Amino acid sequence: MKTTNIELPKIVSRAEWLVARKELLAKEKAATRARDALNAERRRLPMVRIEKDYVFDGPNGKASLLDLFEGRLQLIIYHFMWLWDEGKPLDTGCPSCSAFADHIARGHLTHLHARGTSLALVSRAPMAKIAPFKARMRWKVPWHSSFGSDFNYDFHVTLDESVAPLASLLELFEGLRQLIIYHFMHHLIHWNAAFEQPLLFTKELRDCFRSLRRHSNGDAGLEGSSGH
Repeated sequence: MKTTNIELPKIVSRAEWLVARKELLAKEKAATRARDALNAERRRLPMVRIEKDYVFDGPNGKASLLDLFEGRLQLIIYHFMWLWDEGKPLDTGCPSCSAFADHIARGHLTHLHARGTSLALVSRAPMAKIAPFKARMRWKVPWHSSFGSDFNYDFHVTLDESVAPLASLLELFEGLRQLIIYHFMHHLIHWNAAFEQPLLFTKELRDCFRSLRRHSNGDAGLEGSSGH
C-alpha cells in the first residue's frame, strides 16, 4: 500500500500548547468579528430591480422566476454549469458543480423552508438533458432550465462573445466566473454578495412582482456555502 509522509506539528508540553492555543483563539475571535462586520455590510448592499419576466423550463412545464420562490420570501438559485462540446449540450453537468450540489441535493430542504427560503438549481441546458442526469444522481432538489432565455447572459454567468463583448464583461466582473449563487427575495427582495441578489416591494404579488438582485458569490467565495 502506498503511504504518504505527513509533516506533523511539533510535540510540546501542555503549558506550551495552552499558550499557543490562546494566541490562536485571539486571532479566531478577531476573524469572527471581522466576518460579522462583513456580513452586516453585505446585508446593507443596495438592490437592483429585475424588470424582465424570465421563464424557465421545469419538470412541470414553464415556470416564472416568481414560481421558483414556491410561495416563500426568499430564493437561492445555484447556477449549475452544464458541459457543452462544439455548441451542443452533453449529457452531464459540471463535475465541480455536482460535488457542490451533492452537499444539499441528497438531503432535504426542511430547515431552509422553515426560514421562508426556497432553493433551486438553474442550468443553461435543455430540460431533456437535465432530467435524466438528475435522476441518475438521485437528487430531489428543484432544478430548472434557463435554456433559450436571457437569464444566464443578463446575470453574466454565461460568457458569449456573440451576445456581449467578453473584454467588457471580464473587466466589470473581474474574478467572477460562471459559478454563482443568486440570492433573491420577494416582497422586499434584496441582493447578497456571496450569492447574487435582487428584490422588490409589491402592491399585489401577482401583478407587480419584481425581484431585486442583492448578492452574488463565485469562485473562492463558495467554500462557506458548502460547509468547507
